Amino acid sequence: MIFEMGAKLNGDQFDTAKEDKKKKTSQEVKPKKEHQLVFTFEKRKGKPVTLVGRFYCEEKEKKEVLKLLKTKLACGGALKEEWIELQGDVKERVKTVLQSSGWKFK
Repeated sequence: MIFEMGAKLNGDQFDTAKEDKKKKTSQEVKPKKEHQLVFTFEKRKGKPVTLVGRFYCEEKEKKEVLKLLKTKLACGGALKEEWIELQGDVKERVKTVLQSSGWKFK
């Protein structure tokens, strides 16, 4: 019985490249006025969560919007890919805050 362990190094080419986990797929960047933001409401473990979504902009701008919403609404929140998650049922208040800063909704 032959026991083999380790990499098989047959051939001339070896793939030693690592994947960059932080690098996202290329997405198109749109200005504020062309966004069509959508709201969803969920209950997670009995607690209400409002999702505002599909922000097609740079990460820095998403973080600024999240910070604005968290300070104006006095609630917690997080950024998950293109969606902003806010604690509580704050749909109407989010809409007024974002409309005043130039965002559009469906």
